[in-house]
Amino acid sequence: MAERTVAFATLGCKTNQYESEAMASLFRQAGYQVVDFEQPADVYIINTCSVTHLSNRKSRQLIRRAARRGGLVVVTGCYAQTAPGEVLAIEGVDLVVGTRDRQQLVQLVEEARAGTEPLARVENIMEAAAFEEIAPVLEEGRARAFVKIQEGCNNFCSYCIIPYARGPQRSREPARVLAEIQALVERGYQEVVLTGICIGAYGREGGEGDLAWLVEKICRETGIRRLRLGSIEPTNLTPALLEIMADYPQVCPHLHIPLQSGCDVTLREMNRHYSTYEYARLLGVVREFLPQAAITTDVIVGFPGESGEHFAATKDFISQMGFARLHVFPYSPRQGTPAAERTDQVPAAVKEKRVKELNQLGRQLARNYGQRFLETIQAVLVEQEYKDGFWEGLTANYLRVLLPARPEERGQLISVRLIGWRGDYLVGERL
Repeated sequence: MAERTVAFATLGCKTNQYESEAMASLFRQAGYQVVDFEQPADVYIINTCSVTHLSNRKSRQLIRRAARRGGLVVVTGCYAQTAPGEVLAIEGVDLVVGTRDRQQLVQLVEEARAGTEPLARVENIMEAAAFEEIAPVLEEGRARAFVKIQEGCNNFCSYCIIPYARGPQRSREPARVLAEIQALVERGYQEVVLTGICIGAYGREGGEGDLAWLVEKICRETGIRRLRLGSIEPTNLTPALLEIMADYPQVCPHLHIPLQSGCDVTLREMNRHYSTYEYARLLGVVREFLPQAAITTDVIVGFPGESGEHFAATKDFISQMGFARLHVFPYSPRQGTPAAERTDQVPAAVKEKRVKELNQLGRQLARNYGQRFLETIQAVLVEQEYKDGFWEGLTANYLRVLLPARPEERGQLISVRLIGWRGDYLVGERL
């Protein structure tokens, strides 16, 4: 009997990517071969995103592409959770699973295969009380490994669908986190990234300790050489965590702290729970503990009611903060969120213009930050081939570097001297 095959397509964040790897592990354990999504497969699994309307559209496109191929079509993830009826209505869909019960996915696939009607398994995510362990993830084919430590969000920003897609905050048992990281170390991984929906809230619902406690435990009890933290909300970033980051050289001096707007009026209407004064003060504290740290951020432009004056305030505030990199997004209305109901939506052309302005500012800020490290020696994690014999890699403080390397050095740390620029990349000379 030929080995059954399964193919995955993943949209969205690093958490989704991690979960797809975990689901792939489930299917391998059940005797399936995991193949590329563009190849013929017995089962196609689309792990969807719903953070913007474009994410929903891309999800539907992938679903229809899979349906044309004749295999069993399974849809999971945030779009499946928030709009299961819409997904079931797409011709060719056989199984819809939300953001719960994915540890049962192989069994559900067998049930869908045996049935004559599409099967839906989408539970009330607001009732989720515990972190869902899908399957151990021992990453294959990546230079860096991701480890999910947390699920859910209690913030309910007025523009965001994620709390409705992921449910309340739940933290993973620390013993499982430590075991997975140590297993990755034993497989040769040099860097692990802690990921989740709101990792700064780790342990807040009760348990042995918070994120600072967990990070120190990882540094003390595993052999990981580089530990990078995912996005942390400004309201969750504590002096205790900064102290741990300063004390343990394994922890990368890089923090991604979402700003979303540099205008206090817009921040209040976004339900963001801090002011620009408080955010600026927080960055000052970060730099007291970690003077050379890369601070990166997310910004949304074109939020309903954002005037030219509001946008100018955001641009001016960003200019003052000295970010190492900006991730800029146009506001996208998400059905079911308060902001989507507002009548003062900003025209698409205005949002597009504002995105371009901030992206241009972001490139200049990235150059300003990177310039500080010219002629310094940095350890670069070799990630992927670039061209002309160069490979792309990442320093601990999130500088993108081109360096000469060999394929067998992928995933290894190489010491280089930063000697100049090539486009948006720093260039490293091997020592």
